[in-house]
Amino acid sequence: MIHRLMALAPAALAGLSLVAALPASAEDIKLPPTMAVTAYDTGTAGFNIAVGVGKMMKDKYGTDVRVLPAGNDVARLAPLRAKRAVSSAMGSGTYFAQEGVFEFGAKEWGPQPLQLMLSSVDCNCGALGVAADAGVKEMKDLRGKRVGFVVGSPALNQNSLAMLAFGGLTQNDVKIVEFASYGAMWKGLINNDTDAAFGTTITGPAKEAETSPRGLMWPPLPASDKEGWARVKKVGSFFFPQTATCGAGISPDKPIELGNYPYPIFVAYAAQPADQIYAITKAMIVNYDAYKDSAPGAGGLSADRQTKNWVVPVHPGAVKALKEAGYWSDEQDAHNNALYKRQEVLGTAWTDYGKSNPPSDEKAFLDGWMKARAAALAKANMPNGFD
Repeated sequence: MIHRLMALAPAALAGLSLVAALPASAEDIKLPPTMAVTAYDTGTAGFNIAVGVGKMMKDKYGTDVRVLPAGNDVARLAPLRAKRAVSSAMGSGTYFAQEGVFEFGAKEWGPQPLQLMLSSVDCNCGALGVAADAGVKEMKDLRGKRVGFVVGSPALNQNSLAMLAFGGLTQNDVKIVEFASYGAMWKGLINNDTDAAFGTTITGPAKEAETSPRGLMWPPLPASDKEGWARVKKVGSFFFPQTATCGAGISPDKPIELGNYPYPIFVAYAAQPADQIYAITKAMIVNYDAYKDSAPGAGGLSADRQTKNWVVPVHPGAVKALKEAGYWSDEQDAHNNALYKRQEVLGTAWTDYGKSNPPSDEKAFLDGWMKARAAALAKANMPNGFD
């Protein structure tokens, strides 16, 4: 399955020509009678936003959208890869899956040719929430504290490490506590099994933690701290400084300088038909007003608020929809085509590595893959991102 999907990645290089063949009429939006979308656990920001978008599709097109909750990145992508879902409301795990690193470096996965439809950047941020009774005021105060990790979710774990890096800390400076899912990790914070958990400031579990006996705070990441942000970027290149004005304990009157990246990111596979992704994306764009207030963060899905030139390409079908909406440029075209090429390079490297009789031991397999990956990217004059 992986090799078949990866073999289709080069077709994305012709994405713009595929787009040109799509119907131009904005009114000619045809959605399937049923669709499945995966997201984080029930009550999380991604889940709630996906439900809001699904209600719009039901009201406008009669499409029944089923949102499937999943506790980690691997579980969110499995139904999509198996073609039991059309999209997933992902986070930074989109980037790790594309790159074939961490859990996605296992022989069952490899680089995934994921491509964006629409993503959200709103008044919230993605940050490390810390129990108020843990005695933490700045990120550096987390030294020796317990930090939650989620098994099978490299995005959440790497995001936590990026936040710790702002304070000059590494994984060795804290006590890692592993949980089975995102929801379980936040329950662990409430139950005093961990002191910190990563999430968006508007996620339901964070609000629950804020009202719990432990309380909740967000260690700030001031944009003026250039050295701190340089450390963040080394661990999580997809983060950017942003001031949160909404979320648990946060308001326009009580903003906090934190960090962010698009979330949720509605993604599809490169192999999914351009006309299908065009129709879904177009429906989300033209009916934005019908769901923008359905859940905190949904407002960030507006076509004019899309993050430009990110680390994962936009699907050809979504490019068509954004062009029609007037929110696409030649500069984005060039950047997007370069990312299509990157996915092709990664896919070919994975196929070649599989033919090289790699070791069966999981750790040795991953180590070998990371070396093969680095060599392929260097040969293509592309940045590694995981030196």
